[in-house]
Amino acid sequence: MPRPAYPPIARLRTPEQFAERLRALNLSLDFDPGLQAAPDSPLAWPYSLVTDALSVTLSNRWCILPMEGWDATADGRPTDLTFRRWERFGASGAKLIWGGEAVAVSSEGRAHPRQLVISEETLADLARLREHLVAAHAARWRTDDLFVGLQLTHSGRYSYPRPLILYHHPILDRRLNLPADYPLLSDGEIERIIEDFVRAARLAQRAGFAFVDIKHCHGYLGHEFLSAVDRPGKFGGSFHNRTRFLREIVAGIRAEAPGLEIGVRLSAFDFVPFRPGPDGVGEPETLPGLPGESPRYPYAFGGDGSGLGIDLTEPHQFLDLCETLGIRLVNITAGNPYSVPHIQRPALRPPAGGYWPPEDPLVGVARLIRVTAELRARHPGLCFVGSGYSYLQEWLPHVAQNAIRTGKVDFVGLGRIALAYPELCADVLEGRPLQRRRLCRTCSDCTTSARRGLPSGCYLLDPFYRHSGTKARSCPT
Repeated sequence: MPRPAYPPIARLRTPEQFAERLRALNLSLDFDPGLQAAPDSPLAWPYSLVTDALSVTLSNRWCILPMEGWDATADGRPTDLTFRRWERFGASGAKLIWGGEAVAVSSEGRAHPRQLVISEETLADLARLREHLVAAHAARWRTDDLFVGLQLTHSGRYSYPRPLILYHHPILDRRLNLPADYPLLSDGEIERIIEDFVRAARLAQRAGFAFVDIKHCHGYLGHEFLSAVDRPGKFGGSFHNRTRFLREIVAGIRAEAPGLEIGVRLSAFDFVPFRPGPDGVGEPETLPGLPGESPRYPYAFGGDGSGLGIDLTEPHQFLDLCETLGIRLVNITAGNPYSVPHIQRPALRPPAGGYWPPEDPLVGVARLIRVTAELRARHPGLCFVGSGYSYLQEWLPHVAQNAIRTGKVDFVGLGRIALAYPELCADVLEGRPLQRRRLCRTCSDCTTSARRGLPSGCYLLDPFYRHSGTKARSCPT
């Protein structure tokens, strides 16, 4: 498979070289050539999160994002590997922990058989998992300003072993080999899933989590609701109906877990699914069966109908709704990693079975930062967490510092890069040079390893995993 000639970030060693690459791409991606240490750094600016039930001031602007975990037990409990990962997130120094990883609200909603599940049976284990994270943080920092949440998810179309879908998608159904008469989730089944989310939120509060994320991103169930334009009935069609799922979950949580804060991780835009072209580089899928002389793609929430453009009209409506519902915490991401990963997780190399990026990954990073800034400008009352920074590598803190300083975002989220180098947050704040050998180079091996059944971790840069001798498990691809 040929490799597109995008210059690796690691070769851009000076601010001038980085700026020249951005100019060559005609990108507006602001960065600060020099970094400041705490207490002067914008990344160390305090942030006051105030709601009707809460008043807390977080003492830095780093956030650890939720990632897919592949190392739970068969019944959804954390293992020693899960504890190690969460302890490292606590030791990162970040003051906002957005859930550690996605936790399924039911066994049928798992994306794979090694995903955490929240239930009465697993509650004590999840409480202990949070306590270990807090204890790791307490070894170096105060904890009264540490804000730890839990991401609640239902995998919907990507549930294992049986997909649970809201509508028939002309491309994604084909990829999952679903027949034309494959059953849709009924309204009654959706109402039971809403009850699962409310029950899970109540359990998360008992386990000590300060907030829950009602996941609306990356092609999973909450996100699929937002594109269910063809679904009949009260959960599809109009924007009002497509957001009923969120509204009813929030109403249930307010009634049954008062005082628990709510956040939403949102795919603010999406594109048509991509596939490897003849040269292995990603290209847009064809649109079978869509009517009209110019095929339109109606299934991209935040899309302009072409399948390749952005229209933030409905994402702004969604954030208006969040404000009405009293939701302050919003984490902006994009797309669906199963179908269009280059807009959601910019990387130099694809995972096994994927496609080479059709654009320099810096384009994807700049797109995510720009969209987040546009949304924040219209909704200053919300707390925005950004995504997509890992690809920046050496330049991550320079772009992050600028994004906070200029008000493009409130917190900078770290995903893949935190697997091998969680201490990046503390190193930047304390003025130490970056540990270049621990920087994620976006090789996508973390995704490839997980899809081949290995536990979560960075097998390239984390010696614990590299020398573990861990054998692959039998997990779905």
